[in-house]
Amino acid sequence: MTRMRLTVVAALATLLASLGLHPLFEGSGWAWSGLGAIIAVAAGGALARRLRLPTAAASLVASAALLVYLTVRYAPGQALLAVAPTPGSLARLARLLSEGWEAAGRYAAPVPRGAGIELLATLGIGTVAVLVDLLAVQLRRAAPAGLPLLALYSVPAAIREENLSWVAFALGAAGFLALLLTDSREQVGLWGHPVPGRHGGGDGRARVNARSLTAAGRRLGLAAVAIAVIVPATVPGIHPRGLLDLGGGGGDGGSQTVTTPDPLVSLKRELTRLSDQVVLTYRTDDPSPDYLRLYALDRFDGDRWTYSPLRSTPDDRVAGRTLPAPPGLLTARTYAVTTRVSVAENVRNMTFLPAPYAPSRVSVKGDWRVDPESLMIYSLRDDAGGRTYSVTSVRAEPTARQLAQAGPAAADVLRRHLRLPSDIPQPVRRLADEVTEGARSQYEQAMMLQRWFAAEGGFVYDLNAAAPRGTSDLVDFLLVSKRGYCEQFAASMAMMARILGIPARVAMGYTRGSQGPDGRWVVRSRDAHAWPELYFEGAGWVRFEPTPAGTAGQGTATVPRYARPAAEEEDRPRDGEESPTAPSSSGEAERPATRPGSREPADAGDAGRAGAADDGAEDGDRLVVGWLAGGALVLLFLATPLAARLLTRRRRWSRALSSAAADGRPAARGPGGRREPSIAAAGDAAALAHAAWQELRADAIDHGVDWRSGDSPRAAARRITESLNLTGPAVEALQRLAVAEERARYATVPAPPDTLREDLRIVHEAFGAAVDLPTRWRARLAPPSALESLRETGRRAVGAVDGLALIRSRDRGRRELRRR
Repeated sequence: MTRMRLTVVAALATLLASLGLHPLFEGSGWAWSGLGAIIAVAAGGALARRLRLPTAAASLVASAALLVYLTVRYAPGQALLAVAPTPGSLARLARLLSEGWEAAGRYAAPVPRGAGIELLATLGIGTVAVLVDLLAVQLRRAAPAGLPLLALYSVPAAIREENLSWVAFALGAAGFLALLLTDSREQVGLWGHPVPGRHGGGDGRARVNARSLTAAGRRLGLAAVAIAVIVPATVPGIHPRGLLDLGGGGGDGGSQTVTTPDPLVSLKRELTRLSDQVVLTYRTDDPSPDYLRLYALDRFDGDRWTYSPLRSTPDDRVAGRTLPAPPGLLTARTYAVTTRVSVAENVRNMTFLPAPYAPSRVSVKGDWRVDPESLMIYSLRDDAGGRTYSVTSVRAEPTARQLAQAGPAAADVLRRHLRLPSDIPQPVRRLADEVTEGARSQYEQAMMLQRWFAAEGGFVYDLNAAAPRGTSDLVDFLLVSKRGYCEQFAASMAMMARILGIPARVAMGYTRGSQGPDGRWVVRSRDAHAWPELYFEGAGWVRFEPTPAGTAGQGTATVPRYARPAAEEEDRPRDGEESPTAPSSSGEAERPATRPGSREPADAGDAGRAGAADDGAEDGDRLVVGWLAGGALVLLFLATPLAARLLTRRRRWSRALSSAAADGRPAARGPGGRREPSIAAAGDAAALAHAAWQELRADAIDHGVDWRSGDSPRAAARRITESLNLTGPAVEALQRLAVAEERARYATVPAPPDTLREDLRIVHEAFGAAVDLPTRWRARLAPPSALESLRETGRRAVGAVDGLALIRSRDRGRRELRRR
């Protein structure tokens, strides 16, 4: 009955902890499936304990029950009698797990429903249930069972930018506290009924007030949960803002790193959403609206395009001020555009505002901020769903001639936006040169790339293509399959532009959508889009469109006027006319010279490579520092038991030595009356004997020697001698330690303490020689006595709190008696 109650509570704790996974999945199918896995594991563990199987066998039975459950639920057609696992059913489960893993990497949370996703969640919950059952029920170690339960919280905390729901945390914490309480109650219950105390009561005795003890334990548990929930939400610096916004998003004058899920993982999900729901609507005075940008992804690490970490400060707030000027926009013609956007109520987790580039002023309620470099507008606390806001933007209209005549970009732009991983294959680099062969400017190179992707390269727009996960996927898209959607087109063109020395990044957001009869523009899920932005000095960041448009591509994609073939032909120099890239006599900045046999500008390429090298060196330095810091933390963690053991030993001897100084005992005299420099010169013999005996006990526990606290010193010495087969000096040293402790306890005159430390050294060496190698190293590096001392410290703290509760209860009772 005892184990059954604990089994049920362990299963309940696992179920409550699993509720923290709810932000990761759509629907509730995963939760019901996880509940079935928990029940199967609990039933398997209970059956094994009913049959009195060993601990290892019980865990295997629980794992087998989980496997049978997964087989019945997800692969009954391939199983024997729809129950027994077979090679076919295992292969089916493996395929579903692979599909689930792929979907988890492709979509942003919450991921859509699917058998693979559901199986992945169920297997994770079931595995945690097996571990909790092993630790809490089989091994009766309820406290360590909190580690696998904590793992269920670490997954959403690592994936999602939002804090974990306090309700989910409170439920999981309540389940863990119930597990601890049940385990403690059953362990105490094994001792029988409480023994009456000596104080109070008419008969001179009173029963232990178990009710007050239980109430104190419950109050402690509830207080711990309340503190864990409230303190992080209210104290600035722990929570990003604090419940009362005391932190100001990182504190006044402070900064905070802004992190969001990978922007591109949800792009395909938006494009393939069956409901094609309305995301936002807007009105604008721009006769030909531009795209609404959310993100500017400037980092390509060889795996994905992401944006550099944003350091947010209170000074970055957009309210009531003009935003920083767009970088590089100096000579191109511009005009102001006002756009009023209304985001749909059902939009969730949109913490970046869609806005036409480049925003100069934003009117929106809430704490919204701007990144000065990319002009992305974001919030640490608010969501765009259901909001209406106005954006004033600076719309640039560069001409093809201005782009062709653009001078070299600044060194910091080249360093940041030409960075590429070193493992890009040479065929891709050669392809960039081949596609842009004959171009006389970086603008013509960009136009050739755009035309090659959109029309001449044989590419097909296909939403069924997998999202790129690295350079190998982009290489396959460029050289083999040539099938993909906007992410592949934008990522590939930006990568090839950087190869050619053109600063480039990938932008993500929405196309302009479609205009209704009332003049209002409507943007839907299918209008989600990614496109490349290339940098030209004087015009800044300008958009290109390599993705096919219309019915054969992204339906609402449009090509900017400066990127259309007509504009390129209009400004192309005729025969005999000076090339726009040639330097003028008016002192115009010269274009960088090109390398022989290469299309890459020498200065830009050198600056890009130098910047990439510098950034690579910085990344390498950060990686080394990170590994060193991590290694230091691991070593510190591993050294904690040893340090605690050494500290306890030193404190033990120090207390014994200080007691003699307090008593004013004279120094011990050796033969001939000379002063002995041993510990007896400063130590109290009885205190030193007790310290030596405690040290012997700790050493015995460290080496796995059976130590019984009820034994007398001589009985303990005899038991140790017989269990380890000690002989010679070790036996004599052990007997001297036992006699010293015995005389310190009972005799008027303690034994001389001169040889205590030497005796301890002899016995310690005997312990090490008598045990096996793993036990010997465990005693050196992770002594169990240190953990015991930590547990004892915890028990003392709990006892002190319980004592305070009992005192308060007693005082309350006395006050009640006085009132009567």
